[in-house]
Amino acid sequence: MFRFTPALILLLALVPGVVAAQQAKIAFGGLKQDTSLPVEVEADSLAVNQADGTATFSGNVLVGQGELRLSAGTVRVEYATDGKRIARLHASGGVTLANAGNAAEAREAVYTIDSGNVVMTGNVLLTQGSSAISGQKLIIDLKAGTGVMEGRVSTVFVPGGN
Repeated sequence: MFRFTPALILLLALVPGVVAAQQAKIAFGGLKQDTSLPVEVEADSLAVNQADGTATFSGNVLVGQGELRLSAGTVRVEYATDGKRIARLHASGGVTLANAGNAAEAREAVYTIDSGNVVMTGNVLLTQGSSAISGQKLIIDLKAGTGVMEGRVSTVFVPGGN
């Protein structure tokens, strides 16, 4: 058995290291967002499907809502049943979500406008200043400015870092 003396515990706490877990709660003050703001979309092309009520933006897609920016290869816009409001954005093809010093990257993301939830999946990497955390799924609540990283979470702590 290993013996952990107070000095060893202090040394381990001060040394940069990797922490692994199944889930980590994260503060997203910089990603807090007013989800009632207009959503603007720019892309190389647009295809509209009246039958299922979707619009698909392709090529260098940039979505903006207030200070929040989302970029991806493709973004499918799903409209609410009234056909007047955007219900959900499904982004794929190298997704980046950024705002005020926070940035998250993943393979895919689904942003449900009314709830303010963004679910990012597939090799998720979140950077906040000099800190980084990775996992397989990141769930962000833009209204509350909070999030949860799931799926073999890994991070590096830098003592004295911001």
